[in-house]
Amino acid sequence: MHSFKRHLTGLTGLSVMVASVGVLALPLSSDNWASPPHWSYAGESGPSHWSAMDPRFVACGQGKAQSPIDLESRDAKSGKAGEFHIDYEKGAVALVNNGHTVQANVSDAKDTVVFDGDTYRLSQFHFHAPSEHVTDGTRFPLEIHFVNEDGKKRVAVVGVMVKLGKPNESLAPVLKSLPATETEKSTNASPPVTVDLASVLPHNHKAYVYTGSLTTPPCTEGVHWIVLTEPIQMSSDQIATFTRLFPDNHRPLQKANGREIDNESD
Repeated sequence: MHSFKRHLTGLTGLSVMVASVGVLALPLSSDNWASPPHWSYAGESGPSHWSAMDPRFVACGQGKAQSPIDLESRDAKSGKAGEFHIDYEKGAVALVNNGHTVQANVSDAKDTVVFDGDTYRLSQFHFHAPSEHVTDGTRFPLEIHFVNEDGKKRVAVVGVMVKLGKPNESLAPVLKSLPATETEKSTNASPPVTVDLASVLPHNHKAYVYTGSLTTPPCTEGVHWIVLTEPIQMSSDQIATFTRLFPDNHRPLQKANGREIDNESD
C-alpha cells in the first residue's frame, strides 16, 4: 500500500481541483457555472464531444487519469487492509431527477468514509445504467455511486455494482419513489424516504482502489475511487424502474495509462 500512497501524493495538486465540484455525474452547481453547457450521453453533446463543449471541460479529452476504467483483478496489487473504512447508517434521503440520473441527497452527517486517515461525509448517491466501471470484463446492469466529500471538498466515491437477482429490500423505498420527470436544481421532487444505507452495501467490503476523475463534465481528476468487488442484487423489475427513466447514462471506459490499482478491504 505504500506505493499507492506515494502515487496519491503526486496527485495532491489535482485533488485540490475537486474543491470547485460538489457532485459526481451530476449537473454542476449554478454557483460555479453561470450557464453550464448542456451535455448528455449521446449525439453531439455526448461523451466524445464533452471536451470541446467548454474550455472548462478540457480534462474530459486531455486528462490522463480519467474514470471509469476496466478493473482487472490480475493487475491489482494487494493493499493494506484498513486504508479505508465505510460507516453508513439508516436515515432519510431526498430524491431529485436532474435530467442525467436520480440523485438521493443525504443529510446525515454520521455517514462517513475514512480514506487514508481523512474523513469524507456522504453527500448523495446516484445510479448509472449500465455500470460505468467494468470488472474482469463484466459490465453490470447498474452501478451506484456513493459520493463523499471531506472538509476541503475533495471527493471519494464508493462504487457498488448491481447484478440481476433477488429484489433489493433495502433500496425498495428509493426505487418505488423515483421522480419520473426532471426537477429544478436543489428541488426535492418527492417527500424524503428512509433507507438503511449500511444494508445496501455488500457484506464484503473488498474493493478496487485507484485515483481517477469525475465521470461527467468537467471530468475533474484527483477523485479517490473505492469500487467494491462484490455486487449487490436487484430484481429485473427494480432495474427496469430506473432504466425506463435512463436507458443509458454511462460514460465509456477510459484509458488506465499505467495507474496503480490496489486490492483492499476495510
